[in-house]
Amino acid sequence: MTALHPQPRHVMVTGSSGLIGTGVLAELRRRGVGSTSLNRHEGDLDTDRQIVGSAGDPRVVTEALEGADAVIHLAAAPTPHSDEDAAVFTGNVAGTYVVLEAAAQAGIERVVIASSINALGVRFHPREVQPPYVPVDAQAPTQAADPYSLSKWVDEETARSAHRRHGLDIVALRYPLTGGFEDRLPEAFAAQWQDPHEGTPDLWGYLFTADAARAAVDALQPRSHGAHVAYVAAPTTCMPQETSELLDTYLPDVPRHKGLAGREVPMDLEPARRLFGFTAPDLSVAELEERCRAASR
Repeated sequence: MTALHPQPRHVMVTGSSGLIGTGVLAELRRRGVGSTSLNRHEGDLDTDRQIVGSAGDPRVVTEALEGADAVIHLAAAPTPHSDEDAAVFTGNVAGTYVVLEAAAQAGIERVVIASSINALGVRFHPREVQPPYVPVDAQAPTQAADPYSLSKWVDEETARSAHRRHGLDIVALRYPLTGGFEDRLPEAFAAQWQDPHEGTPDLWGYLFTADAARAAVDALQPRSHGAHVAYVAAPTTCMPQETSELLDTYLPDVPRHKGLAGREVPMDLEPARRLFGFTAPDLSVAELEERCRAASR
């Protein structure tokens, strides 16, 4: 099955000064695709055009969309602790709604938005909860009970509404723990290697920043119409134990909808492969450990 849309000529990227956003700008540049960045503050970014303002401001977003034929929407409060609860929720949800509506009015046909594994509502839940089953997929019911996780789940529903209303082709990417060896991954891996329970909310999954950026750009060329939700992650966990052993020990009551081989991550990654051909590198634990050591030198 071939992509519905050609490679974009110019992409408007919100939140492009963030961790994944800077990677998206680099990936677009590598592919010879122009970009406009929309951020709250001006920065030293590898982009063709900068617009300063909020993704929740229709006037600013409309200006930023001039000349674009696709959108990658990354702007959001990244945790429930980023601001007051109401500000986290309303800011994230309003930004997504405004960007999708403005894109439709500008005649743009495809958008990628950043969702999160936290749309499941496990990590930031006020009580300790578990996923409903593994491998988790886009059909798993949410347990969101915090403003950030709820905003991500609502963003996905907003995307479905925008497809019904305007016919936009939208892909919401459910990112896991994402980063690089120069920032957050060594500390996160060390915590999970010491106590695997630390990794249960993210199901021991991860994704390198460059691969997260590549997934966002790849998803601008889906192979079927609709508003889709897709998990993107490395195909194996960061853990030395086999996944079945981790589940037996730390999530013994969670139903398993299929067997998981070796260190296979307990997320359904097939939609990303099928919809836009995305796969991430598969690294051994020894390779992860060596790269963590190299980063600390």
